[in-house]
Amino acid sequence: MQLLCYPVKGCSGVAMQEAELTLAGLKNDRIFMVVDEEGVYRTQRRDPLLARIIPGIELGGQRLKLQFPGAGDVDVDVRTSGPQCEVNLFGAPFRGIDQGNAVAGWLTEILGAPRRLVRVPQDHKRVTDGRIPGTSGFADSSAIHLLSQTTLDSLNARITDRGKAPAPTDRFRPNIVVGGWADPHTEDRAHRIVIGDAELGYAKLAIRCAVTMVDQQSGTRDGPEPLRSLADYRRAPGGGVALGTKMAVLRPGKLSVGDDVSVRLWGDPEL
Repeated sequence: MQLLCYPVKGCSGVAMQEAELTLAGLKNDRIFMVVDEEGVYRTQRRDPLLARIIPGIELGGQRLKLQFPGAGDVDVDVRTSGPQCEVNLFGAPFRGIDQGNAVAGWLTEILGAPRRLVRVPQDHKRVTDGRIPGTSGFADSSAIHLLSQTTLDSLNARITDRGKAPAPTDRFRPNIVVGGWADPHTEDRAHRIVIGDAELGYAKLAIRCAVTMVDQQSGTRDGPEPLRSLADYRRAPGGGVALGTKMAVLRPGKLSVGDDVSVRLWGDPEL
């Protein structure tokens, strides 16, 4: 099993050996978000260079360090309280705590347009949709994105059959990568999962977007794979193509690489 956290929405992920699972997902996952001058969220869909920004949480969450190859780094003394500003995430209004001019200037220089960094406020109230509703910070939807290695291997076999390079795991930005399942898309049917002392419940399929076509090392778009191959066999009933699942947190707890993944309830797949 792999555990991956993305402190800043759209930026590079951080691999962990153990993590605290909260009701909103892995602790510190997508608690920061880059926005434009109007407070509208930015992701790799429109700012693919975000992929090259490497975040690090220090001092128990009191400091955030951002690094960009060749452009140095910036340290942020994290503001967890104070005045809140309006932010827009997929058209929905939320609030954020601005993290100051220093990091805003650093992001603006790297991304080539005015950008600011906001943090989820402590009174953040967001209800995510799906078969099991939940909550999350600034993630696209549900608290956890789960993907199995077998599923990814099956997709990559199709891609390499076309003579193209396989898609690495980081293109899909999962939080949990499960190993050991024999059949691809087992996660589609795993509707209650216990890992360590935590429990997850199935919310919905993970619909894939253009971020999967961004090379996470160079921060450049590199399509049409994997979306082209997914379109051959993973078209979702509601539109788009699906790979992996979104999960709500039913019981918080501690997760560790090497924990057993136990399916407590199987269900019919949506696809």
